[in-house]
Amino acid sequence: MHPHSARRMASIGWRDRFVALRNLPPLLKMVWATSPLLAGGGLALRLLAAVVPVTALWVGKLIIDQTVKIISGDATGSISRIWLLLGAELALAVLGDVLGRCITLCDSLLGDKFTNHVSLRLMEHAGKLDLVSFEDPAFYDKLERARRQTSDRMGMLALLASMLQNGITLVFLSAGLVWFSPWFLVVLVAALAPVFLGESHFAQLGYSMLYRWTPQRRQLDYLRFLAASNQSAKEVKIFGLSPYLIQKAEELFSSFYFENCRLAVRRAAAGSALNLLPTATYYGAYALILQRTLSGSLSVGDLTFLAGAFLRSRTLLQTMFANLTNVSEQALYVKDLFDFFDTQPTVVSKPGAIPAPRPISKGFEFRQVSFSYPGSSRLVLRDVSFRLERGQKIALIGENGAGKTTLVKLLARLYDPTSGSILLDGIDLREYDVDDLRREIGVIFQDYVRYDMKARDNIGLGRVEELFNQERIESSAQKSLASSVISGLPAGFDQMLGRRFEGGVDLSTGQWQKVALARAYMRDAQVLILDEPTASLDARAEYEVFQRFSDLTRDKTAVLISHRFSTVRMADRILVLEDGTVLEQGSHKQLLELGGRYAELFELQAAGYR
Repeated sequence: MHPHSARRMASIGWRDRFVALRNLPPLLKMVWATSPLLAGGGLALRLLAAVVPVTALWVGKLIIDQTVKIISGDATGSISRIWLLLGAELALAVLGDVLGRCITLCDSLLGDKFTNHVSLRLMEHAGKLDLVSFEDPAFYDKLERARRQTSDRMGMLALLASMLQNGITLVFLSAGLVWFSPWFLVVLVAALAPVFLGESHFAQLGYSMLYRWTPQRRQLDYLRFLAASNQSAKEVKIFGLSPYLIQKAEELFSSFYFENCRLAVRRAAAGSALNLLPTATYYGAYALILQRTLSGSLSVGDLTFLAGAFLRSRTLLQTMFANLTNVSEQALYVKDLFDFFDTQPTVVSKPGAIPAPRPISKGFEFRQVSFSYPGSSRLVLRDVSFRLERGQKIALIGENGAGKTTLVKLLARLYDPTSGSILLDGIDLREYDVDDLRREIGVIFQDYVRYDMKARDNIGLGRVEELFNQERIESSAQKSLASSVISGLPAGFDQMLGRRFEGGVDLSTGQWQKVALARAYMRDAQVLILDEPTASLDARAEYEVFQRFSDLTRDKTAVLISHRFSTVRMADRILVLEDGTVLEQGSHKQLLELGGRYAELFELQAAGYR
């Protein structure tokens, strides 16, 4: 995290907390939208439950007064009335228990639905964001904090509902206290205020600490993943990394634990000292009520009711202040959730965007295209200009970091240029509907995804609306030579791939690459982009793949990225990229005759085979 951000979070004050409370109404609206029945039902049950404690306390007072009258020989005392009141108290106890269980049930069901609802909204919103966002560590910190809200914030909502319930109960209890002495309530609130302020101060420190530690907690999660993942298990064992990973994780955990421990100890010590004031206030009030009862001004029932009302009021106020502290603290975390939802993509379709051309008539043109990542002044591409005609195949070569993959991401409009423009059939890409445009582009990147799903799904996801089109899936597998891989699997196209789930079968890197190629063919797009498509294949498999690729893309526009000159020779035109610029372009023969960078790289690679 940037040092300035850390200092800002360390200085969170009351203004920040009250600003954060603005996130409660939209959060409550989200909860209500999750299930109006459960939310409304839980609220109604709490309103009813709020009256039960006061009623039970008043019934207890009446029982005691009747008992005292009978013992003292007062003719107004009635044993039958005592039994009637006792029955009423029993009914209230049962009602309170039933209401409590129903409230817990509603909260549990609503919590599950809300967690799922927010998780789905997070997935939906993440799917809309720019690719560049997922390449920014600060974004991952924001995403991590937002993810933690999907389950953690139902506790805050329960606190809000509890505060409402306690507030109604407190109103009824306060009526009795005000009747006895209006100052009782004032003194009680004044005594609890320091406790509230103290807890609020430490809550602010707690949030600041967790905010600062977001990157380290992500790192800790990553270390846990590395230490116990099938993707890393081979290297962890071969290189003996387990002790190192455990040590790194323990260092991070210990640092976080000790900082949290110091804060927790300070909070406990301060809380214990501040709680002495409301405790002394309660016993002072209790002594006054007892003195008034002994003087005959109050009945024994009055004593019981007022003492109970004062004790309950103190407990309720203390709970409400603590809950208010927690709510204002957690409202800061809710801000993280809505901050994530407020993150908006920049690569979007304009109003009135036009559909992608079908078929493409002219092709693509890059006009002085430059690109840099947000917040960076370094240009990854600088003034790149070239044409990609319809049905033409071009190859991109260059050293790592030359800008090859960035260029194809711009072509697929995963990024927008920082300056310059990319045209398709003479129209800027930004004028097209972005989703419709991408339907006409099939891509397999070097870091393709290995989905822990069935073989048919791994291919069918290339065009998800055709996921159940078995004929198309099998045709795509044949085009990429993945059919020979799948025919050898125990369950064929229904075989679970990967080791994440029971019954899964892992494939070799080359086999996975054929499956990923099938996913690109499944797209059946007008433009096919292959980023190092044969990097993990042997020489024979590479030859077979490109023979089929040449046949299958005869009428399609294609872009190849490869370090193998045996691959790029088949392209109509080759672009040599260096430091983000197009250094040379032409056919294989033309570039060799030019005797420039391409010829140099070709000779270096050819020498390795001699």
